[in-house]
Amino acid sequence: MISKVCHLSLFSRIEQAQSFSLGPVNFPPSSPPTMAADSMEIDDSLYSRQRYVLGDNAMQQMAQSSVFLSGMGGLGVEIGGLTITFNMTFSDFVFSQQRILVEAVYPRVAELNPYVHVDVASFTLDNNTDLSFLRKYQCVILTEARLSLQKRVNEFCHSQQPPIRFIGCDAYGICVRVFCDFGEEFEVSDPTGEEPKEIFIQSVTQGNPGVVTCMDNRTHGLQTGDRVLFREVNGMVELNGTAWEVSVLSPHSFAIGDTSHLPMDQTICFCETMEKQLCDPQVLTPDFSKPEAPLQIHTAMLALDSFQEQHSRLPSTGCLQDAEVLLKLTEEAPVNAELVRCLSRTARGTLPPLAAAVGGLASQEVLKALTGKFAPLQQWFYLDAIEVVRPLQSLPAEEFSPRGDRYDGLRACVGESMCLELHKLRVFMVGCGAIGCEMLKNFALLGVGLAKCSGEVCITDPDLIEKSNLNRQFLFRPHDIQKPKSTTAAFTTLQINPDIQLDAHLNKVCPATEGIYSDSFFSGLHLVVTALDNVEARRYVDSRSVSNQKALLDSGTMGTKGHTEIIVPNLTESYNSHRDPPEEEIPFCTLKSFPAVIEHTIQWARDKFESSFVHKPSIYNLFWQTHSSAEAVLQRMQARESLEGVFQVIKLLSRRPSQWEQCVVLARLKFDNPLPLVNSSSSFLGLFWQSPKRPPSPTEFDLKDSLIDSMFFFFCFFGFQDLSEETVARILCDVKIPEYQPLEKVETDETAKKPDQMKMTLSSEEEREAITQLEEAIAANKVTPERLQMNPLQFEKDDDSNGHMDFVASASALRARMYSIEAADRLKTKRIAGKIIPAIATATAAVAGLVALELIKVVGGYGFDSFKNCFFNLAIPVVVLTETAPVKRTHIRDNINFSIWDRWTIYGHEDFTLSDFINAVREKYGIEPTMVVHGVKMLYVPVMPGHSKRLKLTMHKLIKPSVERRYVDLTVSFAPETDGDEDLPGPPVRYYFIRDADGETP
Repeated sequence: MISKVCHLSLFSRIEQAQSFSLGPVNFPPSSPPTMAADSMEIDDSLYSRQRYVLGDNAMQQMAQSSVFLSGMGGLGVEIGGLTITFNMTFSDFVFSQQRILVEAVYPRVAELNPYVHVDVASFTLDNNTDLSFLRKYQCVILTEARLSLQKRVNEFCHSQQPPIRFIGCDAYGICVRVFCDFGEEFEVSDPTGEEPKEIFIQSVTQGNPGVVTCMDNRTHGLQTGDRVLFREVNGMVELNGTAWEVSVLSPHSFAIGDTSHLPMDQTICFCETMEKQLCDPQVLTPDFSKPEAPLQIHTAMLALDSFQEQHSRLPSTGCLQDAEVLLKLTEEAPVNAELVRCLSRTARGTLPPLAAAVGGLASQEVLKALTGKFAPLQQWFYLDAIEVVRPLQSLPAEEFSPRGDRYDGLRACVGESMCLELHKLRVFMVGCGAIGCEMLKNFALLGVGLAKCSGEVCITDPDLIEKSNLNRQFLFRPHDIQKPKSTTAAFTTLQINPDIQLDAHLNKVCPATEGIYSDSFFSGLHLVVTALDNVEARRYVDSRSVSNQKALLDSGTMGTKGHTEIIVPNLTESYNSHRDPPEEEIPFCTLKSFPAVIEHTIQWARDKFESSFVHKPSIYNLFWQTHSSAEAVLQRMQARESLEGVFQVIKLLSRRPSQWEQCVVLARLKFDNPLPLVNSSSSFLGLFWQSPKRPPSPTEFDLKDSLIDSMFFFFCFFGFQDLSEETVARILCDVKIPEYQPLEKVETDETAKKPDQMKMTLSSEEEREAITQLEEAIAANKVTPERLQMNPLQFEKDDDSNGHMDFVASASALRARMYSIEAADRLKTKRIAGKIIPAIATATAAVAGLVALELIKVVGGYGFDSFKNCFFNLAIPVVVLTETAPVKRTHIRDNINFSIWDRWTIYGHEDFTLSDFINAVREKYGIEPTMVVHGVKMLYVPVMPGHSKRLKLTMHKLIKPSVERRYVDLTVSFAPETDGDEDLPGPPVRYYFIRDADGETP
């Protein structure tokens, strides 16, 4: 077996740089660390999602680090919150309209995370400051500082031994930049952060190079240069535990060279300081449709630095003379004149979403600097938002002039008219989790949906706040746990911007709530935003948005990865236009008998939990809700009536414990009942248990074994009082365990019946036994109302006190031991069993900022070429901006075509027949209908028997709508132009059952 190893918006700009420092983690008195400093215990209930991204080693390194951050502008506060609070997003959104001061920032930062110690350094950092104080920090971050100061601080950090990691960040109007210098020898422990992939191999040849072939012609998914780690190799045992670099030969095979001593860590050299990099910058290109943009932004921003040095100010907003001066400073290098003029006009302003997006990326670089986790940025990142402001350049200068309110920074970039359009916006956002909270922050800074402008932001989320949410959902605080997400997020957002009109709901958006989120509701919206964590919900919201011709902004994250998709009516495809491959399910036979990897045993344990503690108790409860009493059931059984589920219910009733001692006995019997013992030494079974099948081996019961102790305890636990360890041990030792027949004898018994010959119903003897058990239960008074009810347990992965994860982890590890599979730790087991999506706040901030930038374009009615989808992976790092996919149109004939955004309409009446409907479609749209379908119900298919008779039936009778239903959407197929081709489905046809008196739709 081998494994792939890859192992904000300023309300008023601060002219004088302020700074604050971040000391190492100090645990509050109520939560002292329980381990040594180099192995500090991590609060899993708070950090579980982030641990899956960074790992415990990186988390502990962060906890012991000290960071210095200078600059409390919009970008500085974004980075500060993301970095110092273990990626808790914090921005100037927590402040009101007065001037932001470090003294105001400090308490708001500190309250985000009690584990983090925050100090304020109120001195001025300038070119005369003695920099020796920086030696106590592992990382220094400068934001929106003069270039001369950045170069001086960077030179100092680079010269230290060991080097101090340096990051410089700037955000001016439509342009942002990030610069990284982590020293000449920066070790990276895990360049990509990807989960190692396990592959079963068939053989390894002897030779130079050796050729490795995958089992059953399965693809390995490797690339030349990847490294693999061998395990469980028989014969060539020298390979086990060694790492090798691969050279791909085919999708099913690869060659390995003699690189077993190749180090797993990589050393990356930041050889040049900022001073040297200014002349020949090494840049990351985010938008390949304009590959020249990073160097052009580099030139433009260097000119802006020169302008500040010469004039001690930024260019004035809308000043044409300043723009020409800035353009003249770029004469020695090729540059986009339009970009320079836009930068000059907007330099005093800030686009809050742009600051959030680059703040997320820069904060991830800070974490890399502290931990060595993931590949760092080398060395510049530039991004512009010229597509946002380009259509606004023709507006008069007064549009961008300050008005003394909180939107002056935004107004300098997009103008007063756009600000008013944002204020009037009516938005529906589905989901108030991590992305939802970040989106609300952006809405507050942009002034989206102000009450005085008849705007509104409607949000909905049925979930309650958990402690694990606090790590990345920054509108919530510890005292909000178990409160609704939506109403709590709305309350906090109003503290950020009290002028927003917010309507918070607690509903899911699904077919069951179409009465609430009806077409009438959607008709009052301008656009829809999804902040969801599952594909099914996204597809449904997308279908409703397309049906109602509303723009949809979708996004998602997984660990350090993120994506955005912009869906605009009549311009782009929708979310449902493409489908990801379905998630591969583990075959039942593999789970039951042939586990080969740890994922199989974890899923088996998770299924065992559902079967034992959810499914069976639910069946038990449902049975007794249907049948009035045990005595009545007994009478019907004695009369040989068939009662569904009765035998399983009686079995549960007769074995249900009433004392803790009985729970212990039940658990002991359960332990010895997983599967019969197997003798794999025979020639027949020796061939049967070929890789990847693993023969099981028995596990002896031992109370000193922690895995066994955890597993049997949960089987016992039904709320009874604990017994002493001595009593439990005595009970366990007295339990009589039935003997099992070896599987080998059963498999080779020639008289054994085949499955299809076996009697599937219970025998008379088994029926009599069930009746006897029920009679005994009644006689023993085991049929009281309390005894006829059980409490099914809903699996809850994040509550460590309920024992659910303890059971799954122990059961999985025990089964893994039986099948010689390397067990997973509790953290990995929790992620797989709970289907947890790894999450980190840096990616969330970046994705929400990128979406909010596109929102401005949607509001402005921009053209197709302006919109950008994005995929990024902050670990590598890579950021890819692409044009949206254009909408596809289906051609029917010369003058008839349609897209997903089209909808045909037919108005009917009470006596409107199916034949009338088909004639109406033919006359109105010029096609010959060949099939009519409502959902999954076929209303009319000519080749189906009896369907021709339906033509005379009314649409009411065929569809049977509810009283309040005014219309249905039907799928109508039509004949193709060419004979022999398949029928083609047209766009949705909305059929109204009745027309209003004025001739319009109801």
